Amino acid sequence: MVIASELRAGMAIRIEGETYKVLEAESKAGAAKLGGVVKTKLRNVTTGRAWGPHFRPQERLEDLELEQHHGIPIQRRRHLFMNLENFEQLEVPRAIVGPPEKFLQSGMQLPVEFFASRPISVVFPDLGEARVAITAPPTHSQQDSAWKEATLDNGIPIRVPLVIGPGEIVRVDVKTGRYVERVPAERKRSA
Repeated sequence: MVIASELRAGMAIRIEGETYKVLEAESKAGAAKLGGVVKTKLRNVTTGRAWGPHFRPQERLEDLELEQHHGIPIQRRRHLFMNLENFEQLEVPRAIVGPPEKFLQSGMQLPVEFFASRPISVVFPDLGEARVAITAPPTHSQQDSAWKEATLDNGIPIRVPLVIGPGEIVRVDVKTGRYVERVPAERKRSA
């Protein structure tokens, strides 16, 4: 058991027989007679649906012990992963992989979390790299805060600074899909 104020992103909990992965957890202190609250964002591991319940800080919840195996995606359309320990192939449902699926690339080693011998989540890195496929030609104006529309090679629409051109590799926050930075030129040549 875990109290709600100890919830952290990445944990798995069970509520009314359903298993949830904690995506976000934020504790808010109470004022005067009002008690505090723990705001959470959870994802049902079976359906993939998000839920944002609030809990009292001292409320007890059933936390689940997760098992983790590293795997390599070997077939993207069906989300087929190969376990690096025993070389078994495992199909992970699309709802479990979630929106970061567009950042799956061959050769990536990603942890797949299991509960009761069933996959419940794929742990992606915070940042992903992708090549800009479509955007307007770069302009080198004095405006640092100007942005333009672009489409990455994985099909994700994004806003990038004016200095980014087609063919450049950029880092993107996997959770939000937002541009973070341009990949340095030395890194591009080795890619």
